[in-house]
Amino acid sequence: MPLWLIPLISLALALALTPASMRLARRWGLVDRPGGRRQHSGAIPRLGGLALSGSFLLTLLLLRLLPAGWLPASTDPDEPRRWLGLILGAGFVLLFGLLDDRFDFSSRPQYLAQIGAALISIAFVIFIERVNNPFGGGQIIFAWPLIWLLTILWFMGSINTLNWLDGLDGLATTVAAIVALVLAIHMLRTGQHSVAALALALLGSAVGFLIFNRPPARVFMGSSGSYFLGYALAALGLIAGARVATVLLVIGLPALDVAWLIGWRWRHGRPLGQGDRNHLHFRLLDKGYTPRQILLGYALFCALFGLISLMAASTTVKIAALLALLLAGLTLMHWAAPDG
Repeated sequence: MPLWLIPLISLALALALTPASMRLARRWGLVDRPGGRRQHSGAIPRLGGLALSGSFLLTLLLLRLLPAGWLPASTDPDEPRRWLGLILGAGFVLLFGLLDDRFDFSSRPQYLAQIGAALISIAFVIFIERVNNPFGGGQIIFAWPLIWLLTILWFMGSINTLNWLDGLDGLATTVAAIVALVLAIHMLRTGQHSVAALALALLGSAVGFLIFNRPPARVFMGSSGSYFLGYALAALGLIAGARVATVLLVIGLPALDVAWLIGWRWRHGRPLGQGDRNHLHFRLLDKGYTPRQILLGYALFCALFGLISLMAASTTVKIAALLALLLAGLTLMHWAAPDG
């Protein structure tokens, strides 16, 4: 089966499932109305994450049902176990996200769910065990306590970054699609054709959902969608061979916004998990930029550093690019900061 068919399958499923999720959201009363941080018009269904994740998971299940030989063979004996871990973990965060969309949990249950998702991944051999040594040859291999800690922080960071990014129409979906594309190119270029199917399936799902989610959005992904995307990107980054630097380069600006916002809330005595309009995309809106302009700016920023990650010849170069991203991001944060 040609790999290029995989994103087309997940895209078609997203196109079919998203209108169904919108009807279901209206029937259940899961809609967002204008007010507070939301400045859209009318009642917008917020159950799009069901279609986004459903199209991805259905594509993976369809691929597993294909006859042997239809997909590229794998030499990794743990790959089927990782596929299962990806599906189970994604299903877990999807279910929690749906409950959060319904009951609006406080931050503590959300953090516990994120830790639970990370533990599922660890149980299915999706963890940070080693990284390339940026100061010399070889790799740095971590002890098990550090493996657990780094993996939990990795998943929590990714999930919260995508969750907090989902405040502007199409923004989280666009960033996720760019990360999936970069990971797919990396996997194909390094001969990991069997796992490239995972990134390609996520790419198709994100693009299909984006058709409904782009400004002005007709549907929001809700917590179910942002949790799913955060988990899927974190897992795919590790399944691709612990491409931590690669993922960080692409989502560096959103991740930096999360770090900046946590620091700002801490300095001002605000609850760290409390929503407000101090996210970078909201501050850019307040400065007069349109949602389409902000979306394009984020897309160009993430795509540029994604291209750098693909072209970088060594981990040292990627670290240098991360430092450049940090400098550019902090400059942007300072310029857009509400307190100057």
